[in-house]
Amino acid sequence: MANTPQARKRIRRNERRAEININRVSRIRTFVKKVESAIAGGDKTAAAEALKAAQPELARGVARGVLHKNTAARKMSRLSKRVAAL
Repeated sequence: MANTPQARKRIRRNERRAEININRVSRIRTFVKKVESAIAGGDKTAAAEALKAAQPELARGVARGVLHKNTAARKMSRLSKRVAAL
């Protein structure tokens, strides 16, 4: 258990930051799922638009530190490859 004021504050801050980061990752997943559902539907224009919206979200996740840059790059690459294959 935290005994010092600094440690107590750090616990409170970590909880708040964890909640914010969970929301950010969830938002990114939602954008990626929109692309995947458009791909599954076979609609190339909708998939391209969804991909265009998802790419900045992935980049923002990297900038905010909730995603590793290689993870985001891999996701973008795989999604764009699947959209191009439609």
